[in-house]
Amino acid sequence: MEGKTQHLQKTLKLWQIVFIGLGYMAPMAVFDTYGIVSDETGGHVPMAYVLTLVAILFTAASYGKMVRVYPNAGSAYTYTQKTMHPYLGFLVGWAALLDYIFLPMINALLTKIYLSTAFPNVPGWIWIVGFITVLLLVNLSRVTITVSINAILVLFQFLVCILFATLAIRGLLNKGEHLFSMQPFYAPDMQAAALLSGASILCFAFLGFDAVTTLSEETPNPRQTIPRAVFLAALIGGVLFTTVSYFTQLLFPDISVFHDPEAASPEIALTIGGTLFQAIFLAAALTSTLASGIASSVSASRLLYAMGRDRVLPERIFGYVHPRLGVPVYNVVLIGLTSLTALFLDLITATSFINFGALTAFTFVNLSVIVHYMVRRKERNWKAVLNYTALPLIGISFIGFIWAHLDAKSVMLGLAWSTLGLLYLVYMTKAFRHKPPQFHFEEAESIQ
Repeated sequence: MEGKTQHLQKTLKLWQIVFIGLGYMAPMAVFDTYGIVSDETGGHVPMAYVLTLVAILFTAASYGKMVRVYPNAGSAYTYTQKTMHPYLGFLVGWAALLDYIFLPMINALLTKIYLSTAFPNVPGWIWIVGFITVLLLVNLSRVTITVSINAILVLFQFLVCILFATLAIRGLLNKGEHLFSMQPFYAPDMQAAALLSGASILCFAFLGFDAVTTLSEETPNPRQTIPRAVFLAALIGGVLFTTVSYFTQLLFPDISVFHDPEAASPEIALTIGGTLFQAIFLAAALTSTLASGIASSVSASRLLYAMGRDRVLPERIFGYVHPRLGVPVYNVVLIGLTSLTALFLDLITATSFINFGALTAFTFVNLSVIVHYMVRRKERNWKAVLNYTALPLIGISFIGFIWAHLDAKSVMLGLAWSTLGLLYLVYMTKAFRHKPPQFHFEEAESIQ
């Protein structure tokens, strides 16, 4: 195809990549799950976040190890393909697409929910189409412009979280309460099972720290920059979630004060800062959906690009990068069109899709570390056993716990999607008689 280029442009800096991860994670989501997790943990949401963060950092470390070996855009798809088997790599990438492709659609649904509450007379489809149009315009720009817009949206959310903490401190002081308490973290009657159950819910707040690995080919030094970005995105997000939930827990230890604990965030905003802060809070919630939509679209388009360049998907479409913009434009448009399914799906069904894909990716990245270092490279000294077996196994154990708590609908939808991928793989490989083609990134680096 005339004007086709094989490579993405290496223009992104560390802070830009970190903001993509934070945008994907949606900082304002901490308020959406507060009521549910507070009830689940008996009023110990911050401790559940601490447990989740510690567990997630084990998987973040595995992503860091693998991106140093394979610094290209495919993330879990590439790691599994290179370390285990091309067939398995394709199926992992296919499952991961659920997470990346359906998250923009979920953000479109959330935008409709927020704005339909504020403007009940406006048809809901207008908000969905408008959201997707904005998403396309932003993601069809140069990647440096896209990530800069995303960073501004994320910074606004951080400012609102800081304002919330300030108002919470004022409220606590006015009530004569202590600002420092161990109650949100520990109580004699605290139950480990309840904390782990809450942590399994909160794990999904961290979806996206791994998305930065899909930008590996767009930073000059991916082996150094991407592992740091993965760790920083998870750590900063975890600290923010823990801090905000701490003040929320102190201010609202009893969730029965809310009319609807599962949708407590508007009441929290109104109670703590009145109608003005509630309006600011709603604006931050909308920027949260937009930032998450932008980040997930960027990640999804790069994963599709990697699979197209490998020719496991049609290369002329999925492997195409616009020569001037440096963006896989066909993939961006395809994700926008896919997001229009928000016109027909409900939020619960849409959310069920992403959970399966994310957990599949997390599991196989940890397994890739063990296979690459312990099986292929045969590193067997005590330090290698700790770094390349024990730590990934801890990550796998926590992910396995979340798998066990995954709802049946997520499992069924994920298995149905995976079956479609398996059928496509059978067709593409002529009943497994041929291996899927692979892109050799090292060779591509040497000719740039």
